[in-house]
Amino acid sequence: MSMDIDISTIVKKLSFPKPSSHKGQNGRMLLIGGSTLFHAASLWSLTVASRIVDLVHYCSVPENNEIVKNAKEAFRNGIVISRNDVEDYIKEDDVILIGPGMVRTESALVTSDKLQVTSIEEINAIKDEGEQTYYLTNYLLKKYPEKQWVIDAGALQMLELEHIPKHAILTPHHQEFEGLKCKLQNANLKMIIQNSKIEEQVRGFAKQYGCIVLLKGPVDIASNGEETKEIAGGNEGMTKGGTGDVLAGLIAALACANNPWEATLAGSVINKKAGEELYKTVGPFFNATDLSDQIPKTMNKLKGN
Repeated sequence: MSMDIDISTIVKKLSFPKPSSHKGQNGRMLLIGGSTLFHAASLWSLTVASRIVDLVHYCSVPENNEIVKNAKEAFRNGIVISRNDVEDYIKEDDVILIGPGMVRTESALVTSDKLQVTSIEEINAIKDEGEQTYYLTNYLLKKYPEKQWVIDAGALQMLELEHIPKHAILTPHHQEFEGLKCKLQNANLKMIIQNSKIEEQVRGFAKQYGCIVLLKGPVDIASNGEETKEIAGGNEGMTKGGTGDVLAGLIAALACANNPWEATLAGSVINKKAGEELYKTVGPFFNATDLSDQIPKTMNKLKGN
């Protein structure tokens, strides 16, 4: 199992905008995220994505939608949409990122066998935002398995494993990955995964569900079930809240014009290298906004310009 990763090769294999390209040819992304409790998380994902793809559709709770509308000058290629219209945009966009800033629930009222909602309007009528996260996530993943999904944060925590679409990209930190493993129904598989080294756990989970897993940490571990790679780098400044949301937005944006495995590896590399560039000037004293601002500069440097 190869763990080595050639950074220059990974980044230079990416598809970048061509001088002759037109608007829309370099990716269209939909971001579903945010909550009345967490405003900034989905905005960090939106910020970095809006600098890479041609068009970002942003779908959140009404309060967050209004915040983005008021900051419209920062997202000139972004369009804020209502959750009532989200399915129309799922159908037309290249990649859907779901989860940044969405809240979870511990409510016993939400279980897979009760996933009987038949419309977005029914989900919007649910009062508890954590329950909304559960039903919205699983309803959309189950209904649109053919789309390219990136599943992060709140959506990842509320995910039912049987609804993971093939080739979806999951971006858990270690605690979230433990939560995913706890949901495994196959007792034999659960035992095998729990008793393996962490690299084998990630590979086994990815292989079982036909997805890509990027386990975030001081050393990221990525697997598509066949290949497994370790991406070292970064620094203690990247423990700040929101850096994972930046990474999710970066990977989703890259996946709009690249295959999901290469987008995952490149996103991890670029994110860590951006953190290292910041460290050279400010040490560990940077935040998620600084990281999202640094990423375009680091991308340009890594691709050879």
